[in-house]
Amino acid sequence: MTTPHSLDQAIALSATGPHTYSGATSPAYGNMVGPFGGVTAATVMQAVMLHPERLGEPISLTVNYAAALADGPFTLTARPVRTNRSTQHWLLEITQPDAKGMPATVLTATAVTAVRRETWSVDDEPMPVVPAPDGVPRANMAPQVAWPRRYAMRFITGAIPERWDGQGDSSLLQMWVRDEPGRVLDFPGLTALADVFYPRVWLRRARPVPTGTVSMTVYFHAGPAQLAATGRGWLLAQARGQVFRNGFFDQTAQLWNEAGLLLATTHQIVYYKE
Repeated sequence: MTTPHSLDQAIALSATGPHTYSGATSPAYGNMVGPFGGVTAATVMQAVMLHPERLGEPISLTVNYAAALADGPFTLTARPVRTNRSTQHWLLEITQPDAKGMPATVLTATAVTAVRRETWSVDDEPMPVVPAPDGVPRANMAPQVAWPRRYAMRFITGAIPERWDGQGDSSLLQMWVRDEPGRVLDFPGLTALADVFYPRVWLRRARPVPTGTVSMTVYFHAGPAQLAATGRGWLLAQARGQVFRNGFFDQTAQLWNEAGLLLATTHQIVYYKE
């Protein structure tokens, strides 16, 4: 029997009711506090993909991290609240017991799925001209947390600063990235990859201040066939911050496959502490 990929193990869910699932965090994707936010978002996406009432395929997901997800079991609720002819709107929530054993919300989310139809289409954001993956050395990282080991990363620009001297001058990061070991791309996997960037404020300031994502939205521009065609290939991931102000910064990012197809765009707002 083939052992499931570490991501599939991490996002595994068991149905416990018409709209409820049980799951548990995975140490393979551990972060400073709780799991890597990308794998938590991927778990939410997995609930949508598993739901028997789902219409079409994902076009957007917004995840709000209300509190740190504690290591251990959790309950995930996924409910379609409105289904139209070609779109479906979802409400999602993750809860864990509080100190008194009562369910406490740690994450809320909304998602939209849709039936796509062939029509006029164009990519108006071209993939940057960058060296091919084979021409970029693999990042020599020794992370203190587990989740970066689940990805192969090759930085083109914006690698983690070698000197934390407060002299950063840009937040732009470009890198080739893919699951490690390789995994055929799907919507949960792409969701996790949308959060694979280390904090922009670390690069812009060259100072490793405490941070935490507050809210993240992913827009999906590719369908299942295009994700399957991407397979286990590299993605070009680009991210930059636009504003760093009064304890919060934003991040905008894009993910292309090697053929130059823009698969997803993503935006998030992140807390930082001086």
